[in-house]
Amino acid sequence: MVHAMKRRDDVEMETIILNTSWKLIGIKTFFFLVSLLWRIPATAKKFNPDVILFSSMVTAGVLPFMIRQPKAPCVTINHGQDVTLPFFIYQWYIKYVFRKLQGVISVSSATRQACIDRGMDPEIGVALPNGFDMSVLKKLPEKEEARKILEEEFNVDLSDKKLLLTVGRQVKRKGHQWFIDEVFHKIDKNTIYLIIGDGPENQNIQKARERSSEKERIIIAGKQPESILNAAYAGSDLFIMPNIPVEGDMEGFGIVLLEANRAGVPAITADLEGMKDVIEPGVNGYRVPHSDAESFSKKVNDVLKNNLQELSISAEKYVRENFNWDTVVNRYISFLKSVH
Repeated sequence: MVHAMKRRDDVEMETIILNTSWKLIGIKTFFFLVSLLWRIPATAKKFNPDVILFSSMVTAGVLPFMIRQPKAPCVTINHGQDVTLPFFIYQWYIKYVFRKLQGVISVSSATRQACIDRGMDPEIGVALPNGFDMSVLKKLPEKEEARKILEEEFNVDLSDKKLLLTVGRQVKRKGHQWFIDEVFHKIDKNTIYLIIGDGPENQNIQKARERSSEKERIIIAGKQPESILNAAYAGSDLFIMPNIPVEGDMEGFGIVLLEANRAGVPAITADLEGMKDVIEPGVNGYRVPHSDAESFSKKVNDVLKNNLQELSISAEKYVRENFNWDTVVNRYISFLKSVH
């Protein structure tokens, strides 16, 4: 988003960004947030902005602690868990953050509703999607080359096989374990299921694979470098996002859906939360009722058998036209201009 805005002639930006690795991220974030208490006023005095845009509810959370409130209107973007984080003190506190904001951009309609449920004035909030950087497409290998890379990396034969892909942090709401336990054995045997990512649910996912009758067709790859991730997107046939409801957690948007679609990979997802704003049924994938194993397996089998090629083409076209940052940022700027 920042790069897309900076490419425009009608926007000037000054950024305060924490660039760091995941190592000690909690401590680094704490000191970064504390530093904002004086860095924002100092930068605002120097730059004289028309609006101050926060990247999340976490960064916007410094506003109530500022002795001198910024003169420019303050707007935040929020993404899902930065709104629903299930800690009493945090949930008590964010209603005070909303009172300090003149605008709130939620990445999905579900996230906007979560804000309203927590005290946000509906008049200051809007749902606008995430986007993706078109330049990433240059890094994607051709499908045949990508599949050769995957075969070598994971010691698997993909000849005449359909490759299902899931990418994301392995947390309960993502539904990895549920999909392995309840759905995958009902899907055409001529498929391989590749899971990329890590997280606290990894052990449960590994156990689900071990007890599966189809474990030889399930690859749990863990976190992968960009080159392998790009090959996975480029070499896959169908993206799987089998989320399940988890109290206090939510899928704010599902950026991985855009990453798959931009590679020409349509998605089958649970009909939950932020995925509703990304998946246009029959255009870039399908949504099925969450926790419904029969519907999920049937839809996957139907797409693999019938309209995969045309759906792949329309998925790539749809996200290129609707979710590239140069297009999405027009809507962001339009909203920011309306805030006062």
